[in-house]
Amino acid sequence: MTRAVMIQGAGSNVGKSMLVAGIARACLRRGLSVAPFKPQNMSNNAAVTEDGGEIGRAQALQARAAGRAPLTDMNPVLLKPESDEGAQVIVQGARMGTLRARDYGTQKATLLPRVVESFHRLSRTADLILVEGAGSPAEINLRVGDIANMGFAEALDIPVILVGDIDRGGVIAQCVGTHAVLPADDRDRIRGFAINKFRGDPALFAAGMDAIAVRTGWCALGLVPWFEDAWRLPAEDILDLSAPARREGIRIAVPKLGRIANFDDLDPLSAEPGVALDIVTEGRPLPGDADLILLPGSKSTIADLARFRAQGWDIDLAAHVRRGGHVLGICGGYQMLGKEIVDADGVEGPPGRVPGLGHLDVVTHMRPAKRLALTHTRHLGTDLPVAGYEIHMGETSGPDCERPWLGIAGRPEGASSTSGRIAGCYLHGLFSGDEFRHWYLGQLGDMGPAALYEESVERTLDDLADHLEAHFDLDMLLEIAAPIRCP
Repeated sequence: MTRAVMIQGAGSNVGKSMLVAGIARACLRRGLSVAPFKPQNMSNNAAVTEDGGEIGRAQALQARAAGRAPLTDMNPVLLKPESDEGAQVIVQGARMGTLRARDYGTQKATLLPRVVESFHRLSRTADLILVEGAGSPAEINLRVGDIANMGFAEALDIPVILVGDIDRGGVIAQCVGTHAVLPADDRDRIRGFAINKFRGDPALFAAGMDAIAVRTGWCALGLVPWFEDAWRLPAEDILDLSAPARREGIRIAVPKLGRIANFDDLDPLSAEPGVALDIVTEGRPLPGDADLILLPGSKSTIADLARFRAQGWDIDLAAHVRRGGHVLGICGGYQMLGKEIVDADGVEGPPGRVPGLGHLDVVTHMRPAKRLALTHTRHLGTDLPVAGYEIHMGETSGPDCERPWLGIAGRPEGASSTSGRIAGCYLHGLFSGDEFRHWYLGQLGDMGPAALYEESVERTLDDLADHLEAHFDLDMLLEIAAPIRCP
């Protein structure tokens, strides 16, 4: 019979996603069939699935750790913020529409049957379902209609393990405070706890572990040390791209757009020992010594273009181009590089048209329909294989599209300037393949020894599993996991 356990956090960013990935790989190596599941995620970093939808990037990594292809049932509700007050709602992989936060709060309970449906369908394929919560169950103001944490655990009668983040400080208060504010039924659903991201001598926190256990009655599953190689895995948050600082090598500058999306294009670049990846936050200029300025994807291209200009980055980019620098735009960044963005249907806001940055002679027309596709293509200049995915709303055309640099299923893709130094395309993930990435970076300068990205990810997942086998009580987790009955 399939069993399930839910990992919830005493706060956001406690490392739940990485723990689930590591547990999935460890259990897979123990001979179990494992599947990840997150009822509700909020992220603009999405993955395209083989069954034609999209899920959170973290669930795609967890699926990989479990030796599975990512499926829409692994993350049936995905919220993709488009503004401070509203988000695009993806249900079972397909766009349902855009809702304001207040409106979603009143409607989320209606999505529970779809979430349960996905869970049951997935559970028929695995021995163990690892469920990941979102945020914290201590946010009791969100408990009514909840589908992300205790509301889901209650609906499926799934036991919970609570994870605290000691790196932020106050972890005893996080865990004991969660116990204190939860209603009795939710509190009793938590069967154990673990503390993540510990640095130093574990003996120094032994009394802290005892204090949490005594005050909550929960069993301790482990004090998990900081995993130093976490940066080698695909990041869910742009600021988690925290490879060791490098002073030499090819310098790639990436402006951190307000609604940056699908930035997994950056993970393979960050992993290269000969690349210095600089995530440029607001308030900083784009560096004048960059070899490449890469404009990433955006969930709200027109709004992010306005913020780009407000930072003065348009002036920095123009200076970079005058100096002979290289520019690459991917998806939303590609749209920004053109002469104009036309949104006649009001896809991103009030209908209208705005001037682009003007570095490519193309025009983008926003369209309501979203294109989702896993793509295998070739670079036209070298015939090197390139694999990735498309996830965008909009069509781009113009004279510079007559200089495409990718070929997808017999059609040209992308555009480039007459000099060839400025280019754009809709294909995400194009740097995952070692051959093409090494060739591309070689055009920018001497990158030295090259990395093997996919091998590195697999090796890091195995190292993470070893890390948890040593510091987390997986046997206890499997004892806590409860059998579920599929209808």
